[in-house]
Order: sequence, then structure tokens, then C-alpha cells
Amino acid sequence: MVLLELIGQVLTLNELAVALMFLTFIIMLFRGVPVAFALVGVSLVFALVAEIFLDPFRAEFRGIIEFDRTGIDYQRLGALSGRLFGNIVKNPVLVALPMFIFMGLMLDQSGVAQRMMNSMQKLFGGLKGGLSLTVLLIGIILAASTGVIGASVTLLGLMALPQMMQQNYSKPIATGTIASAGTLGILIPPSIMLVIMSDQLAISLGDLFMGALFPGLILGALYIVFIVIYGLVNPKAMPAPEKTEEVGWDVVKDVLLAVVPPMFLILLVLGSIFAGFATPTEASGLGALGATILAALNGKLSYKVLKEVSRSTLNTAGYIVGIFLAANFFAYVLRRYGGDEIIEHLVGNAFSDPYMTVMFILFIVFLLGFLLDWIEITIIIMPLMLPIIHGLELAVPGFDTVRDPSVVWFAILVAVTLQTSFLTPPVGFALFYLKGVCPPGVTLAHIYQGIIPFVMLQLLGLAIVFMFPALATWLPAVAYGN
Repeated sequence: MVLLELIGQVLTLNELAVALMFLTFIIMLFRGVPVAFALVGVSLVFALVAEIFLDPFRAEFRGIIEFDRTGIDYQRLGALSGRLFGNIVKNPVLVALPMFIFMGLMLDQSGVAQRMMNSMQKLFGGLKGGLSLTVLLIGIILAASTGVIGASVTLLGLMALPQMMQQNYSKPIATGTIASAGTLGILIPPSIMLVIMSDQLAISLGDLFMGALFPGLILGALYIVFIVIYGLVNPKAMPAPEKTEEVGWDVVKDVLLAVVPPMFLILLVLGSIFAGFATPTEASGLGALGATILAALNGKLSYKVLKEVSRSTLNTAGYIVGIFLAANFFAYVLRRYGGDEIIEHLVGNAFSDPYMTVMFILFIVFLLGFLLDWIEITIIIMPLMLPIIHGLELAVPGFDTVRDPSVVWFAILVAVTLQTSFLTPPVGFALFYLKGVCPPGVTLAHIYQGIIPFVMLQLLGLAIVFMFPALATWLPAVAYGN
């Protein structure tokens, strides 16, 4: 009783309920409950508690679901589902989600990455750290043409890691390079994370795609610079092979021929958006078609491949939409408890300097990345932070053409921060994708050790975009200024 009285002096009933919702959700995740079930289960329990004890909930739910002699008012029940799920299935922007997933998985089956690996290895393989440079360059190209993290990390791991081990690469640097290169696809457009951010923040997907391009390339460049410097400082960690082939025009020609197909796909998708020929949703369909054509030209397209890619697309998209619906339910119950107002008050008033407030939000997102997947963070946290960003009145350059430049900048900052969530344990999915294809002798400890410098580079990239907001707003202004 004394403990309850002390808690009651510090927290109101609603604040306690909001804190317990998040705590219960985290506990269920650590107990191994699937994310969607945990979100829905916690939401139902706290909605039931509120229905019994709290007046606002009783008024809300009784105004929507009414029981009488004829049973439930199904028209009002339909309104409840629309309110909870926000007409997700009717949103045209989310049509791009399965299309980009299909494009990435089909490109994985097309053999394009394997051809790039073989040709670039001949070009850079004779250098110290040449294999790492090859992996990073392929990772950047795959990121701009797939956006599916699982496929990229697994593919790079299968292709490059055995060769790195055979060449006596340091296990941490080899695994860290592959994991970080494979995660670039979540930031460099077309990215499925940006698709969901666009929906949650109600801003243009084209603005987000254009805004994320420079930060994504900067991050890739930081990785490359680090590998070059690391190879010079510690050559034993990335030794050159004993026997190397002479690099001639034939090798350069093979590299160009290997790079042209994915570059064509990038031009088809991003170029059509940049030029204004297609919306991002329409461009996603062009990308899916282009990846299918590439697979056919390489002789990799068959009924079996098409069936596997379609099934994997359905599974991945269903997983994301399932969490999407569950997270919306969770966020709805949280808002009914006044969670949005509580969080807005706590975070918005934490600092007098608006930029310190943005840094504080990014720090929260960084910490949540250790525990939650990017989907839950994007769907639950982003809408809660949107009113705070609007209220800060940040002086972000929009060049008089970008609508809500501060929101675009903030979304890109969060996207760069969420890059770390794929590499930070215990929920870093890239780590487990890579561990699943590692040869014997490569442990999770090697992977954890290897990702540390790359997480530091991600934070450095975040600092660069924070200090120079035009990196996220200049390109959208040029693309859509007219």
C-alpha cells in the first residue's frame, strides 16, 4: 500500500497506465511472444481495464458498439475498425510495399548480384581490403535496387564470407562489413521503411525518397573510407590474396556489364520518380516488372522461381501489415489513455532548445532500437512525435518548395538512427540473418565485435545530417520545385 501511495504521488493514473503498457509489451517480447500478438494482447487487456474503470473509454466504446434486442449495431462496429486501423488497406501509398518487396526478392533470384560479385572481385580482389570494398559497393547498388534487408544480408553473406575466410580476413571486420552493407537498403531508396514513414507522417513519399538519397550515399561513403583507412593501418586484418590476376580492359568491361542491369533498374524506379513520370506507387510496379525482366534475361525466371518469390512477398508483406494493424490498435488504446498528450508534454518540455529536443527524441529512438524492430518504432513512436516536431518550429531550409521540411528532415534523421537497430543486439535482425549463413568458426561474438565501428559510423552520419539539414531537403526541392 505504501508503494502504491508513493507511485500515486509521482504519477497520475493515466501516466501509470501508459508506462505499464510499454513495460508489459517489452516483457512479452522478452518472453518470446510474437510482436503482433504482444501488441494486440496488451492493447486488449488495457482496453478492457479502461472499459471497466475509466469513464472516457466507456463513453468511447459505448458510443460505437451498442447492444440492444437486435444485437450489435454492425454499422457502428465497422466505424470502430476504420478508426482503429486507419483505413490502412485503402491507402494507395502502401501498395508500393509489396511491389518493392517483390522487386528485391526477384532481383535476388536474377543472378545479378552474383555476377557483380565475380566481376568486382577481379577488379578489387588484388587490393588489401579489396573484398570488403567489393561487398560495400555491391551493398550500395543492391540497396538502391532492392530495399529488402534479409535478402541483401543473406546474399552478401553467402557470396562473400566464405571467400573472406579463405583469404584470412579478420572475422569481426568481415562480418561487420557484410552486415552493415546489407542494411543500407533500409535507408537508400526505394526503402519499405520510408513507405511506412510516409503513411504515418502524412508526407510525400517522393520527398522522403529524394531526401534519403544523399544521407544513404554519405553513409556508404563513410563505410568505404573506413575500410580503406583500416586496411592501411591494420593490413593483416584484410590481406591481399597471394595470387592475383592482372586487371585489364576485359575485367573493366565485365564490371560495367555486370553493373548496367541493376543501374537500369535504379534508373527505372528512382529516375521515373525524379523526372515526374511516375508516382512512387507507380514506380514500384515498374521496379517489380524490371526485376522480373532481368531474371528472364539471365535465364533465372521460371514458374518455380515466380511462385517462391510471390509466396515470400506475401509472407513478408503480411508480416509487416500484421504488425501495422496491431501497432495501430496499440497506438489507439495508448491515445485513449492520453498517452500522446503525456509523451508530448514530457518530451516537448524536456529542453528549451528545440534542437536539443530533436536530439533527445533521436536518443530515445536509438535506445528503442536495441529492443524493438523498426516497424514498431515507426508506427507507434513516429505519430506521437509528429505534434512535437510541428510545435518546435524548426528553422529547416525547404527552399520554398518542400512541404513540411522540418518533418522531412526529422523523418530522415529517424531513418538514419533506425539503421543502428539492425546492427544492435539483442534485436538486430541483420546479425541473425548473417549468423544463419556463417561458416563454422564464425560466432555471434565475432559479429557483435565487428559491427561496433559501423554503428559508430552510422552515428557519425546521423551527426552530419543533423548539422546540415539541406542534405535531406535540397534534393526534394530540386525534384519537385517545378
